[in-house]
Amino acid sequence: MPTRPAAASPAARTQLPRDERRAQLIGAAAVAFARTGFAGTSMEDVAAEAGVTKLIVYRHFASKEELYRAVLERVSTDLRQTFWARMADATGDVPGLVIRSMLEVARRDPDAVRLLFVHARREPAFADYAAEHRSNAVAVADAMVGPFLGDAVVGAWAARTIVSYLENALLVWLDEGEPERDDEFVRLATDGLAAMVLAWVP
Repeated sequence: MPTRPAAASPAARTQLPRDERRAQLIGAAAVAFARTGFAGTSMEDVAAEAGVTKLIVYRHFASKEELYRAVLERVSTDLRQTFWARMADATGDVPGLVIRSMLEVARRDPDAVRLLFVHARREPAFADYAAEHRSNAVAVADAMVGPFLGDAVVGAWAARTIVSYLENALLVWLDEGEPERDDEFVRLATDGLAAMVLAWVP
């Protein structure tokens, strides 16, 4: 479920450094877009979510399309950087690290993750960006499991299946799971992924 809007705080209406204001507006936009969709959300809605005037939103973003794409770019970058940061320290449970990195970002920015994984694919103006992100994720999955499967066609299918499994498992956990049980989710999702891959290895 999209995050419910919070009442605007006095801090939201004060003068912020440009980078901080931009980040605040992107966060507010993620909540608003996840709640009512791209077509159903106006710049006024984003301004209300952020507790600022519409003029302030337009100082940072020329259009609703630019703002939506900024949400996608921020969460996509966060997913990529968090993944590679965890992989840099990887010594054993790589699947678990992958899942934990995705969950870490999803807890920070749940509405933006929902936009990237689900809603953007249905929006003609943003489907290309969502497809590019997914293609990159599939390429990483293929590099990890493809060599063990011995068949390019099976490897391509497996990589896409893995990405779909991870994205959907994460989205369901965001809706149904409890943050204090996130370690349990990582374990269960990792076990499920391992079982799938082992079943495919010739």
